[in-house]
Amino acid sequence: MQLVVFLLAYPVLRLISILPKPLFYGFSDIAFVLIFYLARYRRKVVQENLRLALPELSAEERRQVEKKFYRHLCDLLLEMVKTMDLSKKEVAKRYQILNPELIQNLEKERSVLVLCTHYANWEWNTSINNVVTSSGFAIYQKIGNKYFDRLIKKIRAKWNTDPIEQKNTVKRMYENERKGIRGVYGIVNDQSPMMSRAQYWSPFMGITVPIFVGAESLAKKLDLATVFLKVTKVKRGYYQAEFIPINDKGSTAGEHEITEKFLRLSEQQIREQPEYYLWTHRRWKHKDKAPQA
Repeated sequence: MQLVVFLLAYPVLRLISILPKPLFYGFSDIAFVLIFYLARYRRKVVQENLRLALPELSAEERRQVEKKFYRHLCDLLLEMVKTMDLSKKEVAKRYQILNPELIQNLEKERSVLVLCTHYANWEWNTSINNVVTSSGFAIYQKIGNKYFDRLIKKIRAKWNTDPIEQKNTVKRMYENERKGIRGVYGIVNDQSPMMSRAQYWSPFMGITVPIFVGAESLAKKLDLATVFLKVTKVKRGYYQAEFIPINDKGSTAGEHEITEKFLRLSEQQIREQPEYYLWTHRRWKHKDKAPQA
């Protein structure tokens, strides 16, 4: 059945990926109407998240953010499909890295951990590996359909990226360091951990929630440099990315220093252009469960 689904879907996805720009984004406009007005996909979740995270905005301002977010979401989903047909030269035009020298200088000394959020186009974040000399790795959740999972790996490989399944992250990183393989590791770090794994709580967008500390733990134990990847959507289909240093030597970082800097930089990015954050995921679902001091 997985193969049947793949064989039916792949030709459609391939066709979408090669559409000229006017038709490509026209298709996105149609998808917006279907998802926002007809299916009303997760709109209650989005509205509640916006209410919690952006209470300073008026109800009308939040409605405008909501609508812009869904338009961006449709663009994003199609741009992920577009990756199938995107060359290194083309992605360099669409996803401009403003200060590649920062990460290039860091990787001369040690492996680098690149932290980002579900913001703008995180699939194209993997193109940063086109400007580094170290091996590029992206931490990801394995897709249930093995044929699509294989396709994703093939697509990312053309941008010098080796995907590492999340459950194998620690083992693979330790192996690389032991073998002397210097790497640049990309981690989308804003997910909400399960309550059973909640070790650290901190305010995120003003709401106390459990925070993943695994990235910081790895940075400290493996003495990695850590940077934040700030992405700005310039216009439809075009982005700019900037590396912001968090810590250049993980073994020197204080307790939760890396995690807290990541959170504050994430908040700043979201507040500047809130419509480009992934509001459909339930980031604040454990907001009332923080342990009492």
